[in-house]
Amino acid sequence: MPRARTYNQDIRQTAATADGSGCLSLYSLPLFAIILITCLITALAFNTPIVTSAASSSQTVSNTSTSRLSPIFTREVQYWADDILRWANASSLDPNLVAVVMQIESCGDPFARSSAGAMGLFQVMPFHFQTGENPFETNTNALRGTNYLARSMDTARGNVRLALAGYNGGIGVISRGEWTWSAQTLRYVYYGAPIYEDARSGATSSAKLDEWYRKYGAGLCRQASQRLGIE
Repeated sequence: MPRARTYNQDIRQTAATADGSGCLSLYSLPLFAIILITCLITALAFNTPIVTSAASSSQTVSNTSTSRLSPIFTREVQYWADDILRWANASSLDPNLVAVVMQIESCGDPFARSSAGAMGLFQVMPFHFQTGENPFETNTNALRGTNYLARSMDTARGNVRLALAGYNGGIGVISRGEWTWSAQTLRYVYYGAPIYEDARSGATSSAKLDEWYRKYGAGLCRQASQRLGIE
């Protein structure tokens, strides 16, 4: 998780002492400066950040497994529950995080295709596949998607918010400020992070998932239902 930068002010002065040595005596410093220096030394000694960024308070998660998927996900995603558990275990990811990505990316439609060219359950871009691989074959698509999600989680040091941003906008965005993220990536994180928190906390419903469904997911999930034959 990125830490806030601590800016070390240059407190050096050019001052001649009485003996002309040019070195600044500690006794010539004002009392508040001595206190400030003492605090800085103490903070550095204990590796304690003086400023805490918003990112540091974002949710983090260890790569733990669970025996079942949260009930908050739509029936189209629940259709893949056993597969999600298997794919997540193979990539050392939380199945509920994998389900969040599938929910937003395709709502469980194995043949989904975006205008940008992303394909399948996890909307994987063509350049992630090896020659001869079928992007719409579910295990292949899941392998490439979960591998990228795992890389994003590793880069984000377990910070789910940053990992989701990396999955959507490219791993490079993880190290950049949120003000540089695209509107699509900001929206992805806006929905994905709280949906995941609801899933991992044991909630039986998710207001944020319901909001996503109303605004963006209804058509996507309807198409998935038709293709999966679960209408």
